[in-house]
Amino acid sequence: MREADEQTITEAVLARVRAAPDPRVRQVSEALVRHLHAFVREVEPSEAEWDRGIRFLTETGHMCSQTRQEFILLSDTLGVSMLVDAINHRVPEGATETTVFGPFYVPPPAFAPGADISAGRSGRPMYIGGGVTDPEGQPIAGATVDVWHSDDEGFYDLQKPGPDPALSGRGRFATDAAGRFHLWTIRPTAYPIPNDGPVGRMLEAQGRHPFRPEHVHFMITAPGKAKLVTHIFADGDIYLESDVVFGVKTSLIRAFERHERGAAPDGRAMTGEWFSLTHDFRLAPSREGR
Repeated sequence: MREADEQTITEAVLARVRAAPDPRVRQVSEALVRHLHAFVREVEPSEAEWDRGIRFLTETGHMCSQTRQEFILLSDTLGVSMLVDAINHRVPEGATETTVFGPFYVPPPAFAPGADISAGRSGRPMYIGGGVTDPEGQPIAGATVDVWHSDDEGFYDLQKPGPDPALSGRGRFATDAAGRFHLWTIRPTAYPIPNDGPVGRMLEAQGRHPFRPEHVHFMITAPGKAKLVTHIFADGDIYLESDVVFGVKTSLIRAFERHERGAAPDGRAMTGEWFSLTHDFRLAPSREGR
């Protein structure tokens, strides 16, 4: 069509993309055109507003670096990451629920059972322990458990200045013959996502806060099982009902229990305040991906 107008432009574009030889490319392209054109028709943006939208996406790209992925933040804060997660992880009954991956994962160093992953950073000691089983409760030996979290000021190690920040608050463990693992670290805290860029300005314009509730990340893998990416959230956190990335699920909320002195579950003698988090994870069977 040579003279497409407001009524005919959508069909003209659809006719072009239907020539895509790959069926999936064709399906995705057609859906993108239909929904994008429907969005424009609904909001009827001015040319200045459309230009502002293009500049917003350009600034989002410019904000990305090796240690910051602004497009992941955009996806997270619009609920798209959680929607994609829900579609791709329809877990069977009894399996641990998933949640968003987040932008702060890197492969962590391996540690021996019971090691401290805080790398000497100051904070309140926290014991983390748990088990890995199948949905029926049978233990899984040799599962790989990756753990990562912020410090007690709300910062991940990757957010520290410098070209090669020292890793801390993250580690890799293997479950024992009974499917158990345990480690020491420092207690994290609730924190704002990076909000000094275009996503932060979007949240402010939408009247939203940038905070995530206190949590610890886990990624657990084992042969024949679906990879589990999830968090455990601190019970009682004020942001559980308004997590900026919509990642909280009731089944993933646990007490970060406070203790005074005494012996920890691994026998370590404690002389002051410390905390413990215990949770068992159940892995779904593996399934063929798309």
